[in-house]
Amino acid sequence: MKAVILGKNGGRHTVMLQEALAARGVNAPCLAINRLTARPGRDPLATLAGKGPDDRSLAEADVVFVRCVPGGSLEQVVYRLDILHNLVLAGKWVVNPPTAIERGVDKYLALGLLAKEGLPVPATVVTERVDEALAAFAELGGDVVVKPLFGAEGRGMNRVQDPDVAYRVFKALELGGYVYYLQEYMEHDNEDIRLFVIGGEVLAAMRRQGTTWKTNISVGAKGVALTPDRELADMAVRAAAAVGADYAGVDVLVSGGEYRLIEVNTIPAWAGLREATGIDAGAALVDYVLARSG
Repeated sequence: MKAVILGKNGGRHTVMLQEALAARGVNAPCLAINRLTARPGRDPLATLAGKGPDDRSLAEADVVFVRCVPGGSLEQVVYRLDILHNLVLAGKWVVNPPTAIERGVDKYLALGLLAKEGLPVPATVVTERVDEALAAFAELGGDVVVKPLFGAEGRGMNRVQDPDVAYRVFKALELGGYVYYLQEYMEHDNEDIRLFVIGGEVLAAMRRQGTTWKTNISVGAKGVALTPDRELADMAVRAAAAVGADYAGVDVLVSGGEYRLIEVNTIPAWAGLREATGIDAGAALVDYVLARSG
């Protein structure tokens, strides 16, 4: 099997993935997706990533692991996802596929897919109008989490509990042309659950214990190994399937004794999971891909 990683050279998860692949006899160069040059019609898989020895690696790859799709202008992001779509059209196995990445990064779309499957999600309101956002603030109990529609690792999330603060926050977002994505705040003892799903099975899970209401490992939460019950594991597997992901990090809150699905991460980190459980999700992902690749 020949593999390529689209990510950040030297990035923690890129290196972990390369090490897991190398241990199984697969050399996987890393290319930055925003350095690729396409030539549709002539050589659709040609790349320009520094004019080095890896320039033809995408054309020769059987599997493309996606570890980073950097942000940018709308055109830049669409083009980067178009690259992934064209790799799929060329017969490459892209992990995760671009449709799953698009669904996972878009909180509104992902939540709609989860709700369609009958999975429990928080009360949520999405709008472009300030007046509707203020009405939603009251509707959701005057205690909400305002999230960016596209975002990760808890960046840009704010808890709003005061009507005057809500007004100022919403007016500021209006100036930037943002969409208002509001969710009811649910008491959760500064904890949530991350489940890691690969190939339709839960590989491992951890309880993330934060020092604030944000429970992301990236902002200082501590992971503690957890054995999920059948209901929780089933929810996670169904959530990953709902967005079409080969693998995913599924986040669940426990509030009032009930589960609520928060997000499905389709380019999930796993370093914190390994520290908490001793399980290397990157190595497990490589084994899954190798097994399916024959």
